[in-house]
Amino acid sequence: MKIASVATIKAKLSAYLKAAQEGPVVVTRNGKPVAVILAVTDEEALERLLLAHSPKLQALLDAAEQRIHTAGGLWHEEFWAAVEADAERTDSAESDNKET
Repeated sequence: MKIASVATIKAKLSAYLKAAQEGPVVVTRNGKPVAVILAVTDEEALERLLLAHSPKLQALLDAAEQRIHTAGGLWHEEFWAAVEADAERTDSAESDNKET
C-alpha cells in the first residue's frame, strides 16, 4: 500500500494509477487520509464497490432489516421452499390453461 499527498498524486497521477494495480493508494491532505485509489479489475468489482457505498441501497437494506426484526422473516430454506411451491403452482395453472 502506498501513501501520497494530493500534490504528489496530481504531479504523478499516471504513476499512482499504475501503483494502484499493485494495491490501494491512500491519498492524504495535510497528513490526513482523504481518499483511496483502487484498481478496477472488472465491471462486477466496480459495481460491488459502488453499491457498497450507496446511501440509497444502505437505506433499503436497513429498512428491510428493521421489517424483519419487527414482523419476523423466513429462514433461507423456507424462502426457497415457498419460491419452489409458487413455481409449481404457476406451472400447474399454465398446464391447466393449455388443456382447456
